[in-house]
Amino acid sequence: MNKKNLYRCVISFFVAGFFLFLGISACAQQKNVLGTIIIDPGHGGIDPGASGQFSTEAAVALKISLKLGKALATELPDSKLIFTRTTDELPGGLNSIHDALRYRADMANEAHGDLFIAIHCNANGMRAGGWYAKRVVGHKNRTVYVGKGSKKHKKTIREPIYESYWVKNNEHGTETYIWAADRTGFKGSAINSTGGGGGNTYDTTGGEMVDDSTNMLDLNSPEALIRSQLYEKKYFGKSMLLATMVEDEFIKEGRFSRGVKQRNEKGIWVLQATGMPSILVETGFITQTEEEEYINSDKGQDEIVQAIVMAIKRYKSSLEGGAAPAQQANPTPTEPVQTSK
Repeated sequence: MNKKNLYRCVISFFVAGFFLFLGISACAQQKNVLGTIIIDPGHGGIDPGASGQFSTEAAVALKISLKLGKALATELPDSKLIFTRTTDELPGGLNSIHDALRYRADMANEAHGDLFIAIHCNANGMRAGGWYAKRVVGHKNRTVYVGKGSKKHKKTIREPIYESYWVKNNEHGTETYIWAADRTGFKGSAINSTGGGGGNTYDTTGGEMVDDSTNMLDLNSPEALIRSQLYEKKYFGKSMLLATMVEDEFIKEGRFSRGVKQRNEKGIWVLQATGMPSILVETGFITQTEEEEYINSDKGQDEIVQAIVMAIKRYKSSLEGGAAPAQQANPTPTEPVQTSK
């Protein structure tokens, strides 16, 4: 081959490589960052969740989740929506709450979801609506006899006077939970089980090709553990971003927001065991009279759905390189809490 032909071959090689690069870049840019969304209505079946004065968490969460799915199907028609349950039963028709929790996470991981959204209602552990309590409003003297036989004598004692009064169960507001970023093990294992890509073959926000056969890692190797921890930090950031946006949208609707909160390994299983960005939305306190009425009403449910949909659209735009999202006044999550859900 003479120099002229060699030169043409080199030029052709670089031109082909350049267009191949453009093709790969275009494909990456066109990849739907929310290709699969998992919607998880909390509780169900033998697990009603928290109880209000006339409704259960399981029933309210299901109604809101189904409306959320319908709205997302309209707003994000290119996204695949998967429900962990669509009836008043535990996912998979199971009869064990423990098994059903694992089923939810396994379903999300096997579907290679890009986002996991759990819908719940909150409760404060006190009687729904309110309760009667007693308080001291004064004292009275009472004569009693003490001792026996010749030692028996009178004694005056002061006794409190009580009155009953009504205590309204007034805990209310929204809050959104995410997995605590400083905890390792559970989330990392879940991320490894999905390949670490959250369902996207190519992560346009800085990931890598995770289904490349030359890029497979021993899931127990130090490299895999390091990668899972890196992804865990990244998923924390994404979960935090979406959770902040959800609470921001609730605030715009005039709801009282209790903020973004974290859970650790003694907390919410579906947050720790899903290998993707994941949030749990507490849509309101079912134990507070007015808020129970609100989250059961069509108006309330429609507003809750609208807030979550708007947040997801903002989140999607952010991942795709859109305009910076508006932040709420104090998006910093609270310290991890350890109560179970």
